[in-house]
Amino acid sequence: MEPSTTRNSAELDQLLQLAAQGDAQLWGALLEQHRQRLRRMVALRLDQRLQGRLDASDVLQEAFLDASARLPEYVRQPTMPFFLWLRFLTGQKLLELHRQHLGTQMRDVGREVSLYRGALPQASSAALAAQLVGHDTRPSEAAIRAERKLRLQEALNSLDPLDREVLALRHFEQLSNTEAAQVLGLQTSAASKRYLRALKRLKEILIDLAGPKGGISA
Repeated sequence: MEPSTTRNSAELDQLLQLAAQGDAQLWGALLEQHRQRLRRMVALRLDQRLQGRLDASDVLQEAFLDASARLPEYVRQPTMPFFLWLRFLTGQKLLELHRQHLGTQMRDVGREVSLYRGALPQASSAALAAQLVGHDTRPSEAAIRAERKLRLQEALNSLDPLDREVLALRHFEQLSNTEAAQVLGLQTSAASKRYLRALKRLKEILIDLAGPKGGISA
C-alpha cells in the first residue's frame, strides 16, 4: 500500500496505524515522502564544523530509527502533525549529534548569527547566505562570491531574529504558513505577516547586493 502525497488526516491516521502494527514497507514509504524536506532542514542547521564528519543522510538515518521506535507512542497520542513530528525528532537528533561531536562548544561567534533560539539547532546567517549565493566554483568568481556571501550574512544579521526564522522555515525549508506558525507558536496571520515582511526585506537586500553579473537570487 503506497502513501499518496495528498491525503486527509483520517487516511494518514489509518496508514500510520498500519505502519505501527508492523507494515515496514508502508512505513518506509511514509518516511521517504518527507526525506527531501527534512534534508533541507538539516542542511540549514548542521554546524559547519561538522561538515565532513556528518551529512544530512547520517542525521536522517538516526532520526528515522528513533521515529520507528517511537511510532506506536505517536499513534496513541499524536501531539502535532506527522511531518512536524518527524521534523522535531530530526532536529532533536541533530542537536544530540552537535553535543556529541562539539561538546559544550557553541557556534562560532562573529558574523555567523543564530536565527532564532528555539528548541532545535538554529539555522545561521552563514547557511542562509550560502544557499542564496549559490555554488559557482569557478576560480574567477571565487573572490566575488566570497565577498557577496559575507555582505549577505551581515545584511541577514540585521533582520529581526524571528523574521529570519520565518524566512528560513517558509522560503528555505518550504514549510506552509500553518506549519511555520505551529513551529514558532504564532497565530497563522502573524506568521504570514512576518514572512511577507521578511521576504520583502530579503528581496531589497538581494537587489542591493546583486552586481552586474548577478549571482544571487531568491
